[in-house]
Amino acid sequence: MRTPFSVKVLTLVIILASSVAAQKSELSVIVGRTFISDKGVTGIVSADNILHSGKGLTLEADYGRRLINLGIAGLTFEVPLAVNFNEKPHFDVNLVPKDYRSFFVTPSVRANLFPGAGLSPWVSAGGGFGYFMENSTLEFGGANPGKTGTTSGVFQVGGGIDARVWHIFSVRGEVRDFFSGAPQLNVNTGKTRQHNLFVGGGIVWHF
Repeated sequence: MRTPFSVKVLTLVIILASSVAAQKSELSVIVGRTFISDKGVTGIVSADNILHSGKGLTLEADYGRRLINLGIAGLTFEVPLAVNFNEKPHFDVNLVPKDYRSFFVTPSVRANLFPGAGLSPWVSAGGGFGYFMENSTLEFGGANPGKTGTTSGVFQVGGGIDARVWHIFSVRGEVRDFFSGAPQLNVNTGKTRQHNLFVGGGIVWHF
């Protein structure tokens, strides 16, 4: 006797729902760009007294562990690690490093709406630390007289949306602001902290 098609479908739905419910961990890889606002420089006479920032290619890896799942909402502990590989500042006078890298690690709590659904919007907040690796060479050549390693406390706030494409995989779009101290760029902007706005997309593996 053949099993009715509707029973097969119902069985598959139950299996997938049970699998999703059992998945408490996730690992995501997100690729995007980091945007940093330009800043005015004081104490230096130049045709352009603005310190310009680039849009550095950034990779984020994030491990998450589900703490609470109420169906309509859920809480996840996550540890996003974001690496900006090549941020290129520009200033008219040869004072700033030709580039720098940044590393941010910010343990956070993420709140999802409908965590088991096909679409799940979320917000996240947390804090940790960051490290800037300034280049030892100046933008237009010559040795960098400033520091080539700067640490900082970092506050992270962000939001995004996950779209389930299979029961163990989702795609994610997100925006995170890593609010950190400023790297050592050898010019005075009057700012000791900066917003590092990361915009990216990638894939999430649930297990």
